[in-house]
Parts: sequence; structure tokens; C-alpha cells
Amino acid sequence: MPDSVSPPTLSFFQRAAVAFVQWFDADHTAGDPVKMRAEPDRVDWVRCIPFIILHAGCLGVLWVGWSPFAVIAAIAFYFGRMFAVTGIYHRYFSHKTYSSSRVGQFLLALWGATTVQRGALWWAYHHRHHHQHSDDPEDAHSPHVHGFWWSHIGWITSRRNFPSDYSKVKDLAKFPELVLLNRFDTVIPILSAIAIFVTGQILAHVAPGLHTSGAQLLVWGFFVSTTALFHGTSCINSMAHLMGRRRFDTSDDSRNSFILALITLGEGWHNNHHRYMSCTRQGFYWWEIDLTYYGLKALSCTGLIWGLKPVPKSVLDEAARSDHAATIAAVRRASHAHQDYSYATLKKVVPAAAAIAVATAASARTTAPKKPEGPGIHRDVTEETHNLARKTPPGEQR
Repeated sequence: MPDSVSPPTLSFFQRAAVAFVQWFDADHTAGDPVKMRAEPDRVDWVRCIPFIILHAGCLGVLWVGWSPFAVIAAIAFYFGRMFAVTGIYHRYFSHKTYSSSRVGQFLLALWGATTVQRGALWWAYHHRHHHQHSDDPEDAHSPHVHGFWWSHIGWITSRRNFPSDYSKVKDLAKFPELVLLNRFDTVIPILSAIAIFVTGQILAHVAPGLHTSGAQLLVWGFFVSTTALFHGTSCINSMAHLMGRRRFDTSDDSRNSFILALITLGEGWHNNHHRYMSCTRQGFYWWEIDLTYYGLKALSCTGLIWGLKPVPKSVLDEAARSDHAATIAAVRRASHAHQDYSYATLKKVVPAAAAIAVATAASARTTAPKKPEGPGIHRDVTEETHNLARKTPPGEQR
């Protein structure tokens, strides 16, 4: 068959069958992944059903209720797995900002798989592609190109963004165990959900004082926590290129945001990261809180990881110059604003003060009518006191 002849178009049911198989085998495809990635953006609803179920599962709180233990578990699972996204998927698999052994990186990949954000290789491929085309038309989740909601959630539902391009992650694709986890990326999340449910059932019997159950812990610890985790991570895609301050003049519109740094354990220092993505820390200074870096520093003490890459001095010097220039510019703006405000204030105050002065002078020249002097006006107070004393009956004196 000539190369110019394209394969037959799949029917709706064939596409639905392929999407269903992809729930369990992410690398399964009925066509060429390269051509699939070249397709226009459109939502693959069948492929997205598990994603929809994840969000719908949060409604389970209406039936299972809540308990302090379940809520605390949800918060703990959120931050524990946010660290897996930021410290493992991002800073290790995407950028290799530190080192680990082959066994160590497999354990890290297992931890990352519990986040329900696809496999490590898919995640790394898309993130490297983002840096290569940041805020360009090819950027899959740029808010400047595709709008806020598509960059936040829409892009992950598009059929063209499902396949993993292993040619862009050759350093990772050479490990069969990583490819296996990436291909069957729903296995670990399903096992995690089962483990959470079983833990809740056990606690309901051995620790009834916690007032939890398998269903309640599943809803809070898996569905609520995982949904919040997804949207917390997505805030970097949708908001870190819109809100915050730009320290470095990068080719994109990445920004630093303290609020996003708190939500994502340090990923909010996005402009720093886009300036130099090869260092482990993204908060370049002690006052830029980066909890992921602190966690990685602690993890390095165990020997599981090592070789955390620092921020180069040249980048810190550039940051200092940029901050100094920004400070000078802010002072100048404040000075001009103060001058403008003072001049505008004087324009209003001086006429008012003149009017008050004129009115005061006019009133001083006006002669007020004199009141008649009655006999009681200049009467001595002492005399009045004696008169009162004479009028008081003797029996009432004390």
C-alpha cells in the first residue's frame, strides 16, 4: 500500500472500544500515536469516564459523612502525594535535579503512581514538551493560548494528549519497569484505593473511637484527596502564568506566587523554575518557602537520593540585579505617585484654606450685639453661697 494512503477511519464504536481498553493499557492505540498527537484538540468522553468518576466520587460525602480522622487522612494524603508530584514526577523524572539508584527510582515511580496523574514517563514527556514550547501555540496547557479552563482541566481530556512520546524521554524509557508502570498506569491507583478501603474497615473494628469506616475513608482519603490534588497541581498550569511577580525576563509569562507555592509545596516559584530548571530547589532564597526541597533534603539523608543540584551563583547574581532594579523602579513609581498626590491635594486644599481665611476675617469685622447686663450676671458667687446658707432651716444643717 502506498504511504500516502491513510488508514480507514474508525467508527464511533471502534473508537469507544479503543478508549475503553486504554483505561487499563495506556499504550494501546488503533492508529499511529504520532498522527494522534497531530490531531486537533477534542474531548474523548469515553476515555475520560474514569476521570469523571473520580470527581463524582467526592459526592459520596453526602452518604458517608465525615469524621476528624477521615478529614485529617484526606489532608495527609493530599500533601504526601503532592510531594510525589512535585518532588518525584517533576524534579526527578522531568528534570533529573538529583540522582537515585535504579531500585530507588522504581520506588519513587511507585510513589508517584499513587497520585493518579498517569505514569512517570507520560508526565515527564508532557512537562518537557511544555518547557520546550512554553506559552507557544504548541504548548498543550498555556492559558495564554488555550484559555484558563482548557489549561486547567481541558487539555488532559483531549485525545491527542493521551499517548506517551517515548522518544522524548529516552533516558527513562530504557528501563522496562518504568515503561511497565507507565503503560498500566491505573493498577497502582486501584490498589491504593483498595488499601485505603481495607484500612478503614480494619479501623472501624479495632479503633471504633475514630468513628470512621471503609467507605468513609475511601471517599475522603481517595476521591476527595485525589480530586483536590489534581486541581492543586493544575493551578500551576492555569495560574502560574497569569498571577504573581516576574523576577526573570524569560521567554514565557511564568510568574512567582507565594500562594501557589503553599498550595503546591513550592512549585509556585514558577518564574524561578523557568529561568533555571536544573536545580533541585525552586525557592531560590530562604524566604521563598519550598517544602518540596526541604523534603528532598531530608530524603537525601536516608541515602535513597543524592546529588541535589544547587542554584548556580550566576543565576543568583542575575536575580539580585533584577530584584535591585525592581526595587529602584518601585521607589521611583512611589515617588512620582506621591508627588502627583501632593500636587493634587494642594490644588484642593489651598482654595479651601483661602476660603476659610476670608470667612474668618469677615466674621472678625462683624460687631455682635451686646446682651443687657442683668444684676445677676456679675453677682459674687460667695454672696450667693451665704444667701443659700441663711435660707436653710436649722434642722437640716449638718
